[in-house]
Amino acid sequence: MNELRVVCYLNQFFGQIGGEDKAGVGPQKFPGAVGAARAVQQALGDAGRVVATVVCGDNYVAERPDAALAELLELVAGETPGLLIAGPAFQAGRYGVGCGALCAEAIARLDIPAVTGMHAENPGVELYRRRVYIVATGADAARMLDEARRLVGLGLKLARREPVGAPEVEGYFPRRLTRNVQADANAAQRATAMLLDKLAGRPVTSEVPLPDFPRIPAPPAVRDLRHATIALVTDGGLVPIGNPDGIEAIAATRFGAYDIGGRPGLDPGQYDNVHRGYDTTFVKQDPHRLVPVDVAREMEREGAIGKLHETVYSTTGVATTLAHSERMGQEIAAQLRAARVDAVILTST
Repeated sequence: MNELRVVCYLNQFFGQIGGEDKAGVGPQKFPGAVGAARAVQQALGDAGRVVATVVCGDNYVAERPDAALAELLELVAGETPGLLIAGPAFQAGRYGVGCGALCAEAIARLDIPAVTGMHAENPGVELYRRRVYIVATGADAARMLDEARRLVGLGLKLARREPVGAPEVEGYFPRRLTRNVQADANAAQRATAMLLDKLAGRPVTSEVPLPDFPRIPAPPAVRDLRHATIALVTDGGLVPIGNPDGIEAIAATRFGAYDIGGRPGLDPGQYDNVHRGYDTTFVKQDPHRLVPVDVAREMEREGAIGKLHETVYSTTGVATTLAHSERMGQEIAAQLRAARVDAVILTST
């Protein structure tokens, strides 16, 4: 039996090139298992060999996805692997998106079985779960070898073209694919049985799992806008030219606070847009289409609102994890409360 050739994909951190300061490095290939790929090799044992480790910086992939994927696919194809293992990326958003994208392209273009691993809140899960087997992992690398064993276990099944079991059995995220199975009862009987179980207080497992989002109570209404301070906040990606805060185009972890004190509006020549989730052409032509400083100033002059807050807050909302969204929201809210802002107009795409 031929030895299974495995290629691993890692970002700059897990590939031991460096931290955030090296996030812009381009694709590189190293012979054998490097960095976190050593855990994959240990998990493989005699079942296969990591013949190469492909490493690329998170920012390099996020900022030029088409070119980066083409380069990465060429490096992977050069090793003629029987399996690609990407990550695991845990909760790292840019890394997860890169892992998902590379696996999806390797499957579609190279016909190479591929598997990756991520935490449930990684944006790569929702982006690629339909196209790629993504093993559910913890939030960090504390149990790297255990996570690698789970990726390898599923990866070996894919490489050997063996049947893959249900998500709850194999440990991957449901791919939302519909498969016909023989049930013991028809739909009406199953629904009735579930209803009776629910009415009796017995455990019920739905055949159609629904997302469970936390309920956020609405804040009290602002009673007198004529004396209120109003702030403008956006997740549409508006930034000053040069993006001084380095806000990511996708899977953002940062926000910017930009002074508009004394300005009647936003000069298009002073602003850019880094959001990759929509066509930003019209916003670049006129930033007010996203952040309406001009209209807010008119309302301020007319007395419709008491005052426009002199700082605009901005980030990008595409593929941003719930954890980072909550953190950034709390940090922005703390600054707005400290400035005695009464209400916020949140503009999006």
